[in-house]
Amino acid sequence: MTPIFPGSVDVAGQRATLGVLGGGQLGRMFVHAAQRLGYFTAVLEPDAQSPAGLVSHHHIQTGYDDPAGLAQLAHLCQAITTEFENVPAQTLQTLALTRPVAPGAAVVGIAQNRIEEKAHFAACAAVSGVTCAPYAVIETPAQLQAVQDDRADLLPGILKTARMGYDGKGQIRVKTAGELAAAWAELGSVACVLEKMLPLAAECSVLVARGWDGRVVSFAPQRNVHVGGILAVTHAYEGNMPIALADRARDAAIAIAHHLGYVGVLCVEFFVVDDGSAHGDLVVNEMAPRPHNSGHYTIDACDASQFDLQVHAMAGLPLPQLRQHSPAIMLNLLGDVWFDAAGQPQEPDWYSVLSLPGTHLHLYGKLQARPGRKMGHLTITGPDVASVKTVARRAAGLLGLPGQDAI
Repeated sequence: MTPIFPGSVDVAGQRATLGVLGGGQLGRMFVHAAQRLGYFTAVLEPDAQSPAGLVSHHHIQTGYDDPAGLAQLAHLCQAITTEFENVPAQTLQTLALTRPVAPGAAVVGIAQNRIEEKAHFAACAAVSGVTCAPYAVIETPAQLQAVQDDRADLLPGILKTARMGYDGKGQIRVKTAGELAAAWAELGSVACVLEKMLPLAAECSVLVARGWDGRVVSFAPQRNVHVGGILAVTHAYEGNMPIALADRARDAAIAIAHHLGYVGVLCVEFFVVDDGSAHGDLVVNEMAPRPHNSGHYTIDACDASQFDLQVHAMAGLPLPQLRQHSPAIMLNLLGDVWFDAAGQPQEPDWYSVLSLPGTHLHLYGKLQARPGRKMGHLTITGPDVASVKTVARRAAGLLGLPGQDAI
């Protein structure tokens, strides 16, 4: 691919413009990164008040499958990406007929469907060195009955919809065959996977960027803490997990990206399973074909952020050498922070929080707070891990955030 240089102007007088499908916070941070380099940006998003649309040079307010909107996006942009994996794969295929699209429709399609995703993980296990949890596909009553009759080893387990599940949605824990049948009915008898519940010791994720030329760079693994299925705390510093396990996770994520022929930023999430060994075993959970909530700390703690990498990869620029200059902890800010214990609206105590050393507040420009809605994040950086943890605990206490016992 011929690089698209920032600030360049083509023969028709059009400035180098990068496009993104989706107007949420990930799109907003992508737009900021692209604009800082000197690109114009275009966002295709139906919401008139979307976080990314509000800060972009161009906001195409149409649906993701609108032919006129897609044609306008392709006309404005020299390359296009997506901020979330549930954009229709056909949309990416259509745009790829005339413009570089990263990541491509095929790999986004795999990430959209847990059945295909797990099949991919199994297919590349020989090169990645990790596999997923034992599972079974349930798409028909016959498959449900077969699992009930022959796969008792999968119980207790978690039944997950094959499509559209995220942040703990579309998932039900089941202990018995009867609970499994009831859960499948509750989920609408749609295509699902039943995963065996494993004794988890920790969760981690790895961010990888791969260019059109196959070159790869990656950040060190982040250790993540989830509350209610939603990321609450990310630990990003040397020693956040055993070195051998971190190296294995990093190597596995890179192998998965190569196996996909991926272009762009990819996040691979892993479970650390307590298998009785000193450091535990590693199991791949899922992947996100985009920047990820657990990588937001890179904006403040690294020379180049995950969004900088997304811009570089899609535009065909050299991928920078990555360096984390400060230990960091990221705290997710959900809409709950904007309500008191009685459910009444309140303004968070930003003055006290921002008085703490090394605090970096990022609010996403969403106009209405709702419980469970991702409204922003707070990253704490410092000269050493101990001071970062101290400030993170104080900030979490001031805001009443979950997961404080894991900081």
